[in-house]
Amino acid sequence: MAYRIDGRLPSLVYAQASPRSQGGESVFDAGEIRADNVEDYLATDVVTQRAERELAAAGFTVLDSSPAGINIAGPPELYNRYFETTLITEEREVIQPGAVELRRTRTFLDTARADRPGLISTRGLPAAEFLEGVALEQPATTLHGTAAPVPKPDYWHLTTDMVAEYLGARAAHDQGITGAGVRLVMVDTGWEPHPYFRERGLRGTVVLGPGTADPEVDEDGHGTCESANAFAVAPGIDFTMVKAKDTNLLAAFNTALRQQPDIISMSLEYHVKTPEEAIEPMLAVAVSLAVRSGVVVVCAAGNGHYAFPAQHPGVIAVGGVHRDEHGVHRASDYASAFTSTLFLGRVVPDVCGLVGMRPGATYILLPAPRGSSIDQHRAAKPYPDGDGTTPGDGWVVLSGTSAAAPQVAGVCALLRQADRELTPRRIRTLLQDSALDVDQGAGNPDTGGLTALAPDGTHRFKLVRADRALSLLGRRP
Repeated sequence: MAYRIDGRLPSLVYAQASPRSQGGESVFDAGEIRADNVEDYLATDVVTQRAERELAAAGFTVLDSSPAGINIAGPPELYNRYFETTLITEEREVIQPGAVELRRTRTFLDTARADRPGLISTRGLPAAEFLEGVALEQPATTLHGTAAPVPKPDYWHLTTDMVAEYLGARAAHDQGITGAGVRLVMVDTGWEPHPYFRERGLRGTVVLGPGTADPEVDEDGHGTCESANAFAVAPGIDFTMVKAKDTNLLAAFNTALRQQPDIISMSLEYHVKTPEEAIEPMLAVAVSLAVRSGVVVVCAAGNGHYAFPAQHPGVIAVGGVHRDEHGVHRASDYASAFTSTLFLGRVVPDVCGLVGMRPGATYILLPAPRGSSIDQHRAAKPYPDGDGTTPGDGWVVLSGTSAAAPQVAGVCALLRQADRELTPRRIRTLLQDSALDVDQGAGNPDTGGLTALAPDGTHRFKLVRADRALSLLGRRP
């Protein structure tokens, strides 16, 4: 579903300008971008600096700059004039965040004569001397569940202590392995020091991503509540939240990379079923550079979404397994599982965290800023559509792969504390080889409903177990 509506152009448009690649091939013409070929799609310093100067002189605000891309912002008319184009809006049907059975539309940006969706071409323009194109940022999705806040639900749910127990992290804590000294950076909506964190001595720092404001406030609440999953598994981490604008996601990821992270956890993702948007190869470059530099990148696989960059082969893509009150494990029918069309042979997920079931994945009791959007969401409705509590109590019950990704990132932090020399590839192998294989259930039907057991008998859903991973490493908790 896609249709155009006039007059919906935002007053400020975010984009990623790509300086001419030193390898000779434009990033927008590239096939698979991986850590072993990403160098070809970077620009020289001379080209990057010229592009930055020219864009600033034209009136664009340069928010961020690197040989991989230049994050710019400006009014629509400036883009139209400088690039001799016409920006338009297109309403596209998307999966509503945290509601696999619902759809809504969001506004995407494009040009009237795009070579590919979201691309501003520089062909025939003076800017072509230093730019190979400009990718318009597109709206990203937070991959959370739908439930409203509740402090004492009367249905089966998990606490953060149970999350730590069921993922085998408690045994590691007892041996002093808590993620101490490991810098974990989340890219999300922000972070507030909820009493839950203060009472446990858990601290964090907020860094503003380009286009965001108010580091003390998490208006949505998603980042605050999902961070509790990471702290549950690795309470000793050096934690930083990069507050991201969902229409400027790549810039936030690049900001995270500058924080000298050991691990980046991201649950804001693009929904990409087939190669299309111009922003995708530019994000693939950024992810490839991060992995090549030794950063462990952990991304949510989606809740009926074909999440990207979870599909990137260098990323640890996280799906969902549900554990019920009887201790029975099955694949979460809320969490995505699929074969990527962007990267040949890439099957998502790699491993899983704990996620609830359809319809709302109402599963884990988490702290949220009082009055935030997520705190108030559907608070008056009964379980399972909501959970019937009053808004503004500072608690939510939810899950989704947004919760699973920081859980797995926390396990990665435990492994990095145990052995600082572990590479991203080695960590993924340790997680997979030590995980609990799940035999029952199937993934989200919106991504094909892949069964827990593949036809060849292999397991598609593997629940991470920190204790077993550390034992495999030789550090028995």
